[in-house]
Amino acid sequence: HMARIPYFDLEQASGPLKERIGSRPPLKIYRMIAHGGDAGEGFLALGSALLRDNELDDRLRELVILRVGILSRADYEVHQHKRVAERVGVPKEKVEALYDGPDAAIFDQTERTVLRFTDQVLFDVKAGPSLFEAVNRLLPHRQLVELLMTIGYYMMVSRFLENLEVDIEGEEL
Repeated sequence: HMARIPYFDLEQASGPLKERIGSRPPLKIYRMIAHGGDAGEGFLALGSALLRDNELDDRLRELVILRVGILSRADYEVHQHKRVAERVGVPKEKVEALYDGPDAAIFDQTERTVLRFTDQVLFDVKAGPSLFEAVNRLLPHRQLVELLMTIGYYMMVSRFLENLEVDIEGEEL
């Protein structure tokens, strides 16, 4: 299986893009994003802000990203973020429970509420008033906004990866 378009030759990337990609692990997603030029740079900058400069709890963020990846059937995304989730301390049992949905017994009330919100934003665009209020009570405004940006960003990432059929590292054959 091969990606649907060739991976970008990073030698041809602009200085700022090369710099932004050079500081990261050599993943195939970056060699695809590089086709986007300035937009690719913005794509990476937003991803960095959500992953590195976040106030939203890392474990909660990874549960949300994985749920979006699972619902989007984006294997590459799920593969990469299972590793990130493990690194930030999400128990394997919680990762596995994401396949069952937000109401799995293993999730605490905060996780359940945030995951229900994630599902509603992904499927219905706008969360209903009671669910929105529940999340608004749980999270300060900055974290609520980061949560919405994270859901939207990883919906975009998942659709990007799936449509270009980006290969999971080590599984190109």
